[in-house]
Amino acid sequence: MKASRWLVAPQEYKGTLTAAEAAAALAEGLRQGAPGVELDVAPLADGGPGTVDALLTGVGGERVTRTVQGPLGTPVRATYGLLDSGRTAVIEMAAASGLSLLAPGERDPRRASTSGTGELMRAALDGGCERLILGLGGSATNDGGTGALAALGFRFLDAHGAPLPPGGAALKRLARVETDGRYPRLAQVELLVATDVTAPLLGPDGASHLFGPQKGADAVAVAELESALAHLAEVVSPGLAHLPGAGAAGGFGYGLAALAGGKLVSGYGLVARTLRLPERLAAAEAVLTGEGRFDRQTALGKGPGALAREARALGKRTVMFAGIVAPDVDASTSPFDAVVEVSAIAPSGVSHAEALRDAGRLWASRQGART
Repeated sequence: MKASRWLVAPQEYKGTLTAAEAAAALAEGLRQGAPGVELDVAPLADGGPGTVDALLTGVGGERVTRTVQGPLGTPVRATYGLLDSGRTAVIEMAAASGLSLLAPGERDPRRASTSGTGELMRAALDGGCERLILGLGGSATNDGGTGALAALGFRFLDAHGAPLPPGGAALKRLARVETDGRYPRLAQVELLVATDVTAPLLGPDGASHLFGPQKGADAVAVAELESALAHLAEVVSPGLAHLPGAGAAGGFGYGLAALAGGKLVSGYGLVARTLRLPERLAAAEAVLTGEGRFDRQTALGKGPGALAREARALGKRTVMFAGIVAPDVDASTSPFDAVVEVSAIAPSGVSHAEALRDAGRLWASRQGART
């Protein structure tokens, strides 16, 4: 089947292609396989990396760059976006506290902190924004957002009144939180916390168990981090631990909702509204999307999964190309049955290094052959 109009809306492929680069490669593949097809290209984001680019593409604005602390305290240059003549600031926590900022051997969510993201938030507040959109995705951290909140004046103290050191593991020693010194402007803005997952704070689908291993946590560290976040929730607000999205970015969603008045929203939904995706989807006959890894996280609020469900509701065909299709998921069964076709980009015999190096070419040639 060849559709006369395709909506091409992939997400980024971590370490290989941005969403815009992936969209260009997919579009080229479709042109090769179906020269007469009409393409509507919309690089996708869901609150994780690429959100700033997607929103700036959708409505225009400017970029601001600051030097802040990285996940382990090393200075990094991080960029955020300003929309609506500076009234809205858009920050990706991954820009300052992201997994991509660390080499594999450096990853340690027991020590990694969101402090640099708090510094970006403070810079945006100093700039006079009235609304702050914080995208949670691609994090290296599991500290419940305490590093960012500490940068905004909150104090996380142990039983002796000493400030806790950075990182998720230290939360097991939390005795109290002091809020008197919090940055005043934080209470004067609308804080939208754009999450890319609906995970709760705790449990098998929570911050530590589901996402900790990809951040460098082994089984012992996962158990330690789970216990530390459970203690944080006990001290701060146990009831909010079950809030959908509380487990996003190592519990960052929980910290912002419980202590900073943050409103958790779907990152995909926010970007989709800005890019007018509902109207563009309605006008298309088929959808081509994708992401780096198709696994059970895809169904927990990730952009490609959400787009596929919306397409299915409208009777549209959806094809998803993934860098890796996890061996333990079946795209034909719920909750993945929204996707009609799922395929890995790299054909058999291509090494991991080759797949990373030639991702764009492989994607274009693979899609061209499948169309």
